[in-house]
Amino acid sequence: MVELHELTGRPLEHEHSPAAIQRRLEQGPRLSYLRDWIYGGIDGAVTTFAVVSGVVGANLPSSVIIILGVANLFADGFSMAASNFTATKTEHHELERARTIEERHIRIDPKGEIEEVRQIFMNKGFEGEDLDAIVRGIVSNEKLWVDTMLTEEYGLPLEVRTPILSAVSTFAAFQICGLIPLLPFLAGTGNPFALAAIFTGLTFFGIGSAKSRWSIIPWWKSGLETFVIGAAAAVLAFGVGYILQGLAG
Repeated sequence: MVELHELTGRPLEHEHSPAAIQRRLEQGPRLSYLRDWIYGGIDGAVTTFAVVSGVVGANLPSSVIIILGVANLFADGFSMAASNFTATKTEHHELERARTIEERHIRIDPKGEIEEVRQIFMNKGFEGEDLDAIVRGIVSNEKLWVDTMLTEEYGLPLEVRTPILSAVSTFAAFQICGLIPLLPFLAGTGNPFALAAIFTGLTFFGIGSAKSRWSIIPWWKSGLETFVIGAAAAVLAFGVGYILQGLAG
C-alpha cells in the first residue's frame, strides 16, 4: 500500500499505520552497503582507466594495457577490499571499546554518569520536570543508558556494517566497473582507447546518477560530479604517461 501525504499528494517512503510502524521497528535498522559499492565502483573505473590512459600516453602496445589492467583489477581490487574489511572491523572495535568504558564508568561513578545524561539533554533544551523524567527513564535501563552515551557523547552509530559484506561489496563493484575500460582492448575492434574513454565516462556518470537516488542532489548533477572526478584522474594519468614515454624506449 502506497501512502500519500495529505498536503503534498506525494508518496511517502513508508507506511505510518501502527502495525506498519511496529513491523519496521521490529526489523531494526537496515545497514546500507551503498558507500562500499560506490567506493569500489568509482575506484575500479578510475584506476583501470588510469592504467589504460597512462599506457596509451606512453605509446605502449595494447598487450601491455591488458596485462597491467587485469593485474590492477585483481591486485588493487583485493587491496581495497582488504582495507575496507580492516577499516570496518576497526569501527566494531571502537564501538566495543566505548561500550566497555561506559559500562565500567556506570559501575564506578554512577552519579557522574547521571550528571552527564542530565547535561546532554539540558543542552538540547529540556529543563525542570521534563528533564528529570528523561534522565530517570534513561538511567533506569543500563543498556539504554550506555546506548545513549555512545550516540550522544561519542557520536558513534549503534549498528555497524558487517566487515565481510563491506569487503565483498567493494571488491565486486571494483571488478565490474574496472573491467569496462578494458573491454574494447579485449575485443580488439575499432579505436579501443576512444571506446574505453566513452564507456568509462558513461560508467562514471552512471555511478553518480545511481547514487543520487539516496541523496537530495539531482541525478544529472551527481552524475556530472562523478564524471568530472574520473575524467580528471584519467587526464592526469595520460599526461604522466605521455611525459614519461621516453623511458619506455
